[in-house]
Amino acid sequence: MKHIAMLVNAKDVIATIRPEIYGHFAEHLGRCIYGGIFVGEDSPIPNEKGIRKDVVEAFRQIRVPTIRWPGGCFAEEYHWQDGIGPRENRKKMVNINWGGVIEDNSFGTHEYMELCRQIGAKPYINGNVGSGTVQEMAEWVEYMTAVGTPMAEARRANGQDEPWRVEFLGVGNENWGCGGEMSAETYAAEFRKFGAFCRDHNGNRLCRIACGPSSADYGWMETMMKSLSKGWGGYPLAGGIDLHYYTMPIHPQMDSATDFDDALHYATMDSAFFCDELLTRHTEIMNRYDPENRIGLIIGEWGCWHQVEPGTNPGFLYQQNAMRDALVAAIHLNIFNRHARRVMMANLAQTVNVLQSILLTDGEQLVKTPTYHVFDLYKEHQGGTAVYCYTDADKADEAHKAPMVSSSVSIKEGVMTLTLANCSLTEEVQIDCDLCHFDAHETQARILTADTHAFNDFNHPEDVTIQPWTAQVTNGKLQVKLPPCSVVAVAVK
Repeated sequence: MKHIAMLVNAKDVIATIRPEIYGHFAEHLGRCIYGGIFVGEDSPIPNEKGIRKDVVEAFRQIRVPTIRWPGGCFAEEYHWQDGIGPRENRKKMVNINWGGVIEDNSFGTHEYMELCRQIGAKPYINGNVGSGTVQEMAEWVEYMTAVGTPMAEARRANGQDEPWRVEFLGVGNENWGCGGEMSAETYAAEFRKFGAFCRDHNGNRLCRIACGPSSADYGWMETMMKSLSKGWGGYPLAGGIDLHYYTMPIHPQMDSATDFDDALHYATMDSAFFCDELLTRHTEIMNRYDPENRIGLIIGEWGCWHQVEPGTNPGFLYQQNAMRDALVAAIHLNIFNRHARRVMMANLAQTVNVLQSILLTDGEQLVKTPTYHVFDLYKEHQGGTAVYCYTDADKADEAHKAPMVSSSVSIKEGVMTLTLANCSLTEEVQIDCDLCHFDAHETQARILTADTHAFNDFNHPEDVTIQPWTAQVTNGKLQVKLPPCSVVAVAVK
């Protein structure tokens, strides 16, 4: 067993971990919305206003703080007025981006807002810049948030008297690609125009989120910050910039979610840990233009992108979710916590039945994936204060770069939460952690551990699940063992 030293300094504060860092993403893609979240009022599957009760309960358990909707690439062909009013009268469209299926728009603005209400989540609306108009997006904001205006009266006629509160508005999605193949300069000009006409109605204050770079496109970030960090009166035009980064160790071929060798396991860990360098370098650019930290960094799409499961529609992006993916989720969430001063939100792609989903559904059946359980282990970080921690970890594998252990620490209401992931396939680790400036007396720990290939399916829904674990604290030193391929959360009081 390997011993690894760790240090936590409770007085060395990073920032508050905004709950939205634990956000999610639901696109009109495959079976994410239809069958995954929304089944309609007439379905035999238990539902409230057409929304699956089991999905809502699962979301509430991990305190889902926000869900980005309706896309994704779908957002750039979505016209919101097609998704309001009586469902039988709603215009149908072809979902060109995702499988060429017919979208009947039965899940629209009102249904999405009802989903957020049932979960207790903040809406994050992504508007259409690529094929939409300034007027269209401005009227959508008015429809949702205004009182006594023509769009507000249309909302009332469709059954919603009171305006909704919409804090987060994405002004376009991936406009360097599926959102219009724009240059950074062209998109920045479009953002300024769209953002200017999306007003703050009735006391609602929008955080206007700009399309950020794909992965390591630092030039795109430079252009956004140069153009949007100061507007009229010296205030930033954007409240956030949306970076997208997927863990794809053998891109562009993709790999199987469950059939991979040890080398590919470690290559995946390398790809996940690269997110730290990515955020560090993008933050350095943002700091030059925004030292006051008024523009948040959002990781609007992140997670593993594997091959689709055999026999499924390749446009539906349905993939399994193994313990390897759970480690990737743990690594990312630890990185986001450590960057909490600049990172204001992150949205895992995607909630149900798509990519690195937290839930899988099949008719009335529902399975919680290993990634879901990581969010359960990490939920106490939400709203906590991230503090400095150092882990003296060796590499997980000599042929790769990834460190063996990933970690982050926060404090909330007198409780310290440590989350730790052991990425090694073979080595057990004992963490010997000095807790500085924190009076520790007792611990409670939970663990998620399994073979890296292990996953949950409809025949075996609990092969990978959280179990109680043991940690001890003596004279200010915490000791906890991490089996190979494990994620552990420790609460210290």
